[in-house]
Amino acid sequence: MARSRKHAPLSQEAVDLVADRFRVLGEPIRIRILQELQSGDKNVTQLVEAIGSTQPNISKHIRILQEAGLIARRQAGTAVYCHIADPSVFDLCDAVCASIQTRLSNSARLAAELDRGLSRK
Repeated sequence: MARSRKHAPLSQEAVDLVADRFRVLGEPIRIRILQELQSGDKNVTQLVEAIGSTQPNISKHIRILQEAGLIARRQAGTAVYCHIADPSVFDLCDAVCASIQTRLSNSARLAAELDRGLSRK
């Protein structure tokens, strides 16, 4: 049974901020960057190697994540290290993953039920 939450309506400005956050998280490479940083600070070179993209592309997505306040950067000599600035992003990811898992589990259960029904014929 789905739980229902009642929230006061958001202002248009607040809705726009929420939509912006979801847009930032709407790029798979940004999710991968966040996953890589979950285990600790990494420099751009390490992220390029782990994700398998180009340095300019990774840098562009880091900038977007930084502007959104999700990650922060620090300079160490010539290297720039990134780290998670807002760990609550993982709560959101966990909620989305749990929802997807539930949906897929329900679909798998229904598929198995249908398969059993077809097997009886």
